[in-house]
Amino acid sequence: MHHGFPISISVEPTTSCNLRCPECPSGLRQFSRPTGMLDQNFFKDSIDQLKNTLINLTFYFQGEPYLNPDFLEMVKYASQNRIFTSTSTNAHYLTDEMARKTIESKLDKIIISIDGSTQDSYEQYRIGGEIAKVIAGTKNILKWREQLKSKTPYVVFQFLVVKPNQHQIEDIKKLADELGVDEVKFKTAQVYDFENGNSLIPTIEKYSRYIKKSNGKWYIKNKLLNQCWRMWSGCVITWDGLVVPCCFDKDAKHQLGDLKNTSFKKIWTSEEYKKFRGSVLKSRKEIDICTNCTEGTKVWA
Repeated sequence: MHHGFPISISVEPTTSCNLRCPECPSGLRQFSRPTGMLDQNFFKDSIDQLKNTLINLTFYFQGEPYLNPDFLEMVKYASQNRIFTSTSTNAHYLTDEMARKTIESKLDKIIISIDGSTQDSYEQYRIGGEIAKVIAGTKNILKWREQLKSKTPYVVFQFLVVKPNQHQIEDIKKLADELGVDEVKFKTAQVYDFENGNSLIPTIEKYSRYIKKSNGKWYIKNKLLNQCWRMWSGCVITWDGLVVPCCFDKDAKHQLGDLKNTSFKKIWTSEEYKKFRGSVLKSRKEIDICTNCTEGTKVWA
């Protein structure tokens, strides 16, 4: 049961993306749900139901947030309600003008995906992407943050460690330092077909979500204990108003309610939500979206 409201949620500005990353539903164009853009008025109505208790709001689930033309207006609205805001982007749309508007929106934190220090390694995962645009976008953000004398956003380079780029871990630290990025985070990569190995799995065990056993098969390192703090602290709202339990439910298979026709309170305290929380406590390994979970296997540096 849950007698309060969530303190942290994620909203999905869009499912559209300009890149074609091989382990991402947006990149693969293989969603089982429709592609679209979060409506600004619907967003405001939803936040109005949560703003009294909401502390953290992540503008990301699937897709590239900056493709939604109203994205930064929604950030402004959340900031005006004293909610900490963050987003994750591939940085291809951080033009000079867009960078300035990002600073003016009062976005608190921006995670920039930079999975390689050279074009050759970067494009092996970020298919269709240009490392030069990522670097240029980062420079634009840092320039306008300084010119507008703003303390935000906090700029993070996120490096998804895969076999093609694992040799550039130190290079990305050096690049971040040269540019003036605030922090570098290294993240383990999720792959869908890992049992028989995968060309993306890094050979540096520290940065792998999986481990190879003596039988030749690969297994996720996470023990998948029957617990999950996310079930009581937050959830995800898709661009079209569906409430799902967490960010691993990329196709929104476990729909616990629809904000277009039901209040958040009714969804959050519904019997269906209670049943799902109970299933996590009973046997988490039987829940499909939990079987590739990173809780306990992330590497931050």
